[in-house]
Amino acid sequence: MVDFIGTRRVQELVRDLGTAAFIAGMAREIEADYRRWSAFEKSPRHAIHSDVGVIELMPASDGRQYAFKYVNGHPKNTAKGLLTVMAFGMLADVETGYPLALAEMTLTTALRTAATSVVAARALARSDCRVMALIGNGSQSEFQAIAFHDQLGVRELRLYDVDPRATDKLVANLSRTRLPGLRVVRCRSAAEACAGADIVTTITADKRNATILTPEMIAPGMHLNAVGGDCPGKTELHADILRRADARVVVEFEPQSRIEGEIQQLPADFPVTELAAVLSEGRGGRTGERDVTIFDSVGFALEDFAALRYVHQLHRERRGTHATIDLIPDLADPKDLYAMIAPPRLARETVAELAEAVSA
Repeated sequence: MVDFIGTRRVQELVRDLGTAAFIAGMAREIEADYRRWSAFEKSPRHAIHSDVGVIELMPASDGRQYAFKYVNGHPKNTAKGLLTVMAFGMLADVETGYPLALAEMTLTTALRTAATSVVAARALARSDCRVMALIGNGSQSEFQAIAFHDQLGVRELRLYDVDPRATDKLVANLSRTRLPGLRVVRCRSAAEACAGADIVTTITADKRNATILTPEMIAPGMHLNAVGGDCPGKTELHADILRRADARVVVEFEPQSRIEGEIQQLPADFPVTELAAVLSEGRGGRTGERDVTIFDSVGFALEDFAALRYVHQLHRERRGTHATIDLIPDLADPKDLYAMIAPPRLARETVAELAEAVSA
């Protein structure tokens, strides 16, 4: 039997631990895995694109465990009452190849994206950041708000979305969540949201080369958490922001980010630094208070590996719903798969007669 960690179980775990604490724990796992970067077998995700969206597979392994995530991105789904992003994943044992857990990853992906954002921001943003612009107030915005309030000390959120109903939703959800000392400001444009911000998080959904942020919105010392540009033909930052002399551009896995990130707009030799180098070697990050640091985040399989391992560990350790799924045959003789569907056993005499006929 394989552990099954469905949406209700993840809800249960998050509510039991608390959203902020859950994200903080996941961030520790993600950072720990980035710090052992060389232990992982890595590859860009495999993507199948269509005019309306993308379906991707994201694998990673550290030689002991293997994980993959199936995830889609279909921006127009909400008009049909469907999620823009839906995902599930599997954690497996490398030695046997047997799966350990099959898990939902729609909610888990939102949690791990916020966790990854704060891992990068802790390494790149100024330590005195207290104001964050949050541009794009859709399904991942609450997780980003909670994570940055809890772990980076953000005390003012400046919100903007082209759809005012998304901002209404975010404000309502934040009002029901205990976030001490947090001030929420609704803005009429992305430029207004950025004014006075120390951190700018962009997390929009449209599959197009957008210019959510333009050069005049960027002030020295800002940290840009660019999350929404995450597939070919989908960006959020004007390319001149990346070209700034004081810009430090950090990516997750360079071969994937060249295809899918903000840097897809720039030549293949444009200099970037991988997050693992910043965390492990202190290389390529902020060098001064006036640097503009840019985390060009597209989501990488190592983060899902860490998230799956973290959720599976909590699932095993904590009380609550423990479900399994009979995904793998359980055989008395591992060479006799046909036994699963074979007719009832024949009488001994009949078996002997068949054996005799075969030998004859």
